[in-house]
Amino acid sequence: MNISTFKAFRSRNYRLYFAGQSVSLIGTWMQKTAVSWVIYTLTHSTFMLGLTMFASQFPSFLLSLYGGVISDRYNRFRVLLATQAASMIQATLLAMLILFNHYKVWEILALSVVLGVINAFDVPARQSLVYEMIEDKQSLPNALALNSSMVNLSRLIGPAIAGFILETWGDAFCFVLNAVSFIAVLGSLLMMRLPKYEAKQHTKNAFTEFKEGFSYLKATPSILFVIVMLSLISLLVLPFSTLIPYYAREVFKGNATTFGVIDSVIGLGAFSGAIFLASLNSGSNLKKILGINTLIFGVGLVLFSHENTYWLALIFATIAGFGMMSQITISNTLIQTTVEPAMRGRVISFYAMAFFGLQPIGGLLVGSVSKWIGAPDTILFEGIAALIIGIMHLRYLRKAKLKQQENVMAVSEQHMQTT
Repeated sequence: MNISTFKAFRSRNYRLYFAGQSVSLIGTWMQKTAVSWVIYTLTHSTFMLGLTMFASQFPSFLLSLYGGVISDRYNRFRVLLATQAASMIQATLLAMLILFNHYKVWEILALSVVLGVINAFDVPARQSLVYEMIEDKQSLPNALALNSSMVNLSRLIGPAIAGFILETWGDAFCFVLNAVSFIAVLGSLLMMRLPKYEAKQHTKNAFTEFKEGFSYLKATPSILFVIVMLSLISLLVLPFSTLIPYYAREVFKGNATTFGVIDSVIGLGAFSGAIFLASLNSGSNLKKILGINTLIFGVGLVLFSHENTYWLALIFATIAGFGMMSQITISNTLIQTTVEPAMRGRVISFYAMAFFGLQPIGGLLVGSVSKWIGAPDTILFEGIAALIIGIMHLRYLRKAKLKQQENVMAVSEQHMQTT
């Protein structure tokens, strides 16, 4: 780690954003942990864990493309303010529901759907706005890597705090703290000094602009490939996290604290990977690193799947977290640094659809399969799927490199013939 690891902090707006989001995300992970634990405690069903993920993320799959159009058409800052305020209201309603202790599973699922709808508009606006926060655009990859470190540090801290609070003060306190945490992010947004927004006249309707984004994606194979790989990982591998409560309670005979610790070490691995990415020199081959880390992700899951020794399982979960992080961060970085500014929101919405939208479908798939073959075998197959996807990724890069070399040689031979 060196001073360049934090060069994005030279931008005041980004420092504010990072500080506010850090507090809010810890609250978010506390709530996610508490929701999973409450649902599993009520139902003792791995399928219901998958259904909970489906409820919270599938609306993003349906609406994120429209959210991307909104991000490109209107003031992203105001859109983000609105979505964060709405998230605070949703968190407050959920906290009140749990606090009065008269909740049912369907009520938690309904509020999870509301959060999914909000996120469909929040993610494209928030991710696109990072570009505008950074004064030196060469620091953008560093900012995105630091974003990932922030997300994963919160994943490390949030579940650990949640596990302790669940055991000590009960589930309601987790939800209340998450609702309060949104004050930090709203305050940081209001303190920013962003360039004045210049409204643009839109002569095309939203559907036409969506089609333009899709056409742009088809015409940019390098970005399309990244999104396809992320889609496969989101559908087949990332939903492994829905089964962690099963491991905590059934495999390791633990409690909410055990669940929080497992979730936290996954966050520790992901945080370590994010810091590794933030420390990379500019010009590093991110696509190759993404392929290699996908293999690391798969190895970690395969080793974790049938491990009954708690401390060894924690090590393997950390390895899986390290590999998992690249799927989010590198994919986002490749998109943000390649896509034209006018298309950024729409292309990021495809990224959001792949990442957030396919995970809930995968969550239902994983929850259903685990009922028939058990959670350990399900995670084993998820690890194998990650290994296959990683091999496919590296083979694609090798073929692309050979094709590029052939094109260079052809151009060189043509130049020699003409001279």
